[in-house]
Amino acid sequence: MPANEIVGLLPGELFVHRNVANVVVHTDLNCLSVIQFAVDVLKVRHVMVVGHYGCGGVKAALNRDRTGLVDIWLRHVRDVHDKHLALVDTLPPERQHDRLCELNVLEQVANVCQTFVIQDAWQRAQPVTVHGWIYGLRDGLMRDLGFTVHRHEDLLPNYVAALAGLQA
Repeated sequence: MPANEIVGLLPGELFVHRNVANVVVHTDLNCLSVIQFAVDVLKVRHVMVVGHYGCGGVKAALNRDRTGLVDIWLRHVRDVHDKHLALVDTLPPERQHDRLCELNVLEQVANVCQTFVIQDAWQRAQPVTVHGWIYGLRDGLMRDLGFTVHRHEDLLPNYVAALAGLQA
């Protein structure tokens, strides 16, 4: 299903960038160019990092599968897993994949917020809000993970609150 239909927008109203496991890396010029174009040229007011339950890239990272060149890319998701071992590995096996999908979204929201594009926009008082959502492939529902950032000062406290929300 097209992303614009999921959120109830018309074609052309949503500017989308996709990659394996929705990873945001500060050396990925493609991703950074998309963010820069959206924020600086299109003047978007909302940047949404949207993962999905059942993500194959996240599953490969969780299982430490060897799949080829993509392993280099998925190392970023493995790092998320390593950072949050206690929040993932203490869950029943059937919940671990979903939890890592959620945690990966939170980490990628933080990465978006730390890009020079978003930092510069906030510095010049441009209204840009970054959101973390996750989509349920089984039920078709979009869920807000409670991690929304309007300005640099909100990044850490909102991140901590979102992590706590996952554990509730």
